[in-house]
Amino acid sequence: MKWLPRLLGALLILSALVLALSRAPEVPAEGLVARWAPPPSDFINVRGMVVHVRDEGPRNDPEPVVLLHGTSASLHTWDGWTQVLKRQRRVIRFDLPGFGLTGPFAGEYTADDYRGDTYARFVLDLMDVLKLPRAVLGGNSLGGEIAWRTASLAPERVTKLVLVDATGLEFTPESVPLGFILARLPVFSTISESILPRELVAASVVSVYGDPAKVTPELVDRYYQLALREGNRRALSQRLRQLEPGAAADRLALLKQPTLILWGGRDRLVPPAVGVTLQQRIPGSQRQVFDQLGHVPQEEDPAATVQPVQVFLGLPPLP
Repeated sequence: MKWLPRLLGALLILSALVLALSRAPEVPAEGLVARWAPPPSDFINVRGMVVHVRDEGPRNDPEPVVLLHGTSASLHTWDGWTQVLKRQRRVIRFDLPGFGLTGPFAGEYTADDYRGDTYARFVLDLMDVLKLPRAVLGGNSLGGEIAWRTASLAPERVTKLVLVDATGLEFTPESVPLGFILARLPVFSTISESILPRELVAASVVSVYGDPAKVTPELVDRYYQLALREGNRRALSQRLRQLEPGAAADRLALLKQPTLILWGGRDRLVPPAVGVTLQQRIPGSQRQVFDQLGHVPQEEDPAATVQPVQVFLGLPPLP
């Protein structure tokens, strides 16, 4: 037993080393702007909040396409779709409160309130600031849920819906990113505000891709660095603790907007069966599955997944 104290000492030293190497203090938004908000990025004021926005394409579009990202993502998840759609439509995307360069709810909004309808009302506030009477709403994961919630709260403001692996229904995940699991634990969520192993972020991104080989170091850098934005890690914990799956699902049957549902066939976080249920609940909706893609198909294969969107929007083929 003489070796036991030495072993414990070695483990303590190793743990201290791991913690030291994983130390990741919060970064003010200003420290991330140069890399993650080059032109055409802009920052606008929405009821006292500074919101990171990109607004591209023809300004005379009467029904712009507004794209909403998912949990722990950012407006960059729509880069591929935007490159195609902006040639014919005005495309607006932004970092939701609690994520990316926008950061936690502030200004006139109630702090730490990350419920679905709160986000939906925020989308309507942003549309008011941008003077958008109506828009097509598209969203992935959490963004998809926010999109259909917005359409249910203000149907006159939303002309069409594109729901990509959307949440909002009750379901059992086949796999949950480790980062999400840990973020819901009170003790870890506090620690994570100063410590965040890059490997944890990498593993979480890999888990939502259909093909892990597509997860590049540059992609992990984006998710990791934007997670360091001041307040984002705490906001993530608050959001995950306020999940209310199925709480507003009865509104789906009331939706009148033409709706396109897209899904990754290898999505283990929000399984494809959820997409089937969404189609059953939303009158007249259509659905397409991409068998080889995961939870963020618009990011994993933008070229393939944007094609049905172009058809849905009635856009003529590009040369």
